[in-house]
Formats: sequence, structure tokens, C-alpha cells
Amino acid sequence: MSQRKHRIVVGLSGGVDSAVTAHLLKQAGHEVVGIFMKNWEDDDDSEFCSSNIDFVDAAAVADVIGIEIEHVNFAADYKDRVFAEFLREYQAGRTPNPDVLCNAEIKFKAFLDHAMRLGADKIATGHYARVREVGGAFQLLKGLDPLKDQSYFLHRLNQAQLAKTLFPVGELAKTEVRRIAEAIGLPNAKKKDSTGICFIGERPFREFLNRYLSQQPGPIKDERGRKLGEHVGLSFYTLGQRQGLGIGGVKEKGAPRGGGEHEPWFVARKDLDSNTLVVVQGHQHPLLQSRSLLADDLSWTAGTMPNFGGYGAKTRYRQADAACALTPQPGGIRLDFAQPQWAVTPGQSAVLYDGEVCLGGGVIAEAMA
Repeated sequence: MSQRKHRIVVGLSGGVDSAVTAHLLKQAGHEVVGIFMKNWEDDDDSEFCSSNIDFVDAAAVADVIGIEIEHVNFAADYKDRVFAEFLREYQAGRTPNPDVLCNAEIKFKAFLDHAMRLGADKIATGHYARVREVGGAFQLLKGLDPLKDQSYFLHRLNQAQLAKTLFPVGELAKTEVRRIAEAIGLPNAKKKDSTGICFIGERPFREFLNRYLSQQPGPIKDERGRKLGEHVGLSFYTLGQRQGLGIGGVKEKGAPRGGGEHEPWFVARKDLDSNTLVVVQGHQHPLLQSRSLLADDLSWTAGTMPNFGGYGAKTRYRQADAACALTPQPGGIRLDFAQPQWAVTPGQSAVLYDGEVCLGGGVIAEAMA
């Protein structure tokens, strides 16, 4: 970023990362304004996820840093643009990633538009990622802390969004962010990082989905078609899931592929036509491994698809980049991996990297052995 001073609107969540983001920008001499985004209203006064608590924390941070803060309600936008799609994907038997869609549709669209109306030159968030300008184009880079890198969730950002966005903590390690927070006396310096989807909070995920999706119980079967139990509805399970299957005591002696008598069970497939949940024993079972995938609903940070060839890819957050070959397909892409990938899940994002540069990606449509 140039030395010119900017008017920057920072998304203050109540967490330590966005707090330090605002502090760093203020220290650099910029005019900083905080915005607290309220994205969910249903039972928001419950014990699970109260935005009121987060707003109090964000306001306390703004007071310490010495900036103004505005409370903005994006709940209607969130429900229309993110949550409706979230439910459609689950009803179709896929497992969506609402954080990816929220970043593209709310934090870097509705929020960005609002900030521009406030006369902002730039927006900033507490994401662990970086933006680099090269020859007038903008690249999305991984955060320097490999344990916190969040570029996976930001891969749908386009050139216009990247041109207006700053990620100051992407240059830092999380330990340094907390050190700065403590050094300047931020009240949330030791606040626990949020996990999962904020509007769901710490409640059981199945319990939450049950309020919005109808249950259609059906059989749980092994790969040979033997019934092991009953599932409560295919929407409530995801590939690779181990907990909550209700068949922990069932053993399959002499399992022919991957796993033995005492191996745990994992969800390997959801057969929507027969409403059957297929499970296998053993983490390394062949039905949990995929060498290829098809992805559609593509989004590329540069605006165009990368050349076909070799790249790194993530099919889920917090996995190492996996070597793969990209091949364009009608309406999408095919990725062929050098090594089998575990529990590749339709609905999740396949994100491509060229070293530290996040190129974009798409939504996984099909996994293939």
C-alpha cells in the first residue's frame, strides 16, 4: 500500500484479528472507521451466538483505538444471498461452505458497497491473507502464518474487490497479533477465536439444521449392501463423518477393503435415489479416496481461468496443497491429483494455488476414484 493516507473502513467483528487490523491502520496514519456487521437475527439472543456480545467487544475495541464504530444490519442480505443457498445445497445432498459465500456476497460485496457510500478509499478485515499488485493486476496471496492462512475462504474475490481490500494481519503470525493486542491493552486480547459458522455458534449442527430441513430417515448400509442402522436424513451427514452415526458398536469382521473388525465407521457416500447412507470401516478405505474431481460454479481472481497444467489445490480448509493437473471441461474444470485425496465432498470448494498465489476455484460437483 502506498504512503498516501486513506479513509479505510474496517470490519470489526469483536475478535482480536480485526481489532489489531484497525489499530495497525490507525497507527499508520489512516482515517479509520469501524463497521460491525450483524448477519443473523433468528434466535440471536440465545446462548449460542449473540451478536450483542460481539458488538460490545467491538465497541470497546473502537474506544481503546480511538475510532468511530457503526452497527450495520446485513441480516436480510445474508438470508437471501447466503443462507438460502446454504439450505438448497443441503437439500440437494451436498455440503456447502457458507463462509466462502459470505465473503463473496456479504463482507466483500454488501459491506464493500456500504463502505464506498461512506466515502471509503479501501476496506480492511482481519483475514489472514494478503493482496499484491503486479502490473496493475491484483493477486490474492496466502497469509504468512501457515496455520492461519484463510485465502481458501476468499478465493471468490475478484479484481474490483481485491483492489479495494487490505489484510494487514496477513503479514503477521497469530502470536504476534495477540502480542500487539496485549501491548496496547485491547480488552479482547485473549478472546477465544470463533469457530464454525457464527450464526450457528456452539450448538449441535444437526439440531440447527433440523429447524430448516425436513427429515427423511433411511437405511445405513455398508459397501456390500448390509443394513447397519437408520439415518435421520441424508442432509444431516457429510462425507468423511465419523461421529454421530449411531453404529459405533457394529463391527464388520473380515472387511475386504480397508479396515478391520475394530476400525471406526465413516460416511463414504450418500445415495439420494434410494435415500441410503453408505458407510465404510477405516480412515484409509478406498471409497474415501479420490484421485479426480469435477468442479463448476467457477470464480478466478484474475478474471480468467488459469492455463491447464500443474497446480496445488485444497479440497478442504486446513489441508496442505495437493499436486494436481487442471483440465478445462464444459462448464467447469477437472482436477487430477498425484495422490488420492480423502473424503472429497460435493458442495465444498476446490481452490487452486500457484505457490503462494491463490488463483480461485470452484464448487466440487463430483469426486471420482
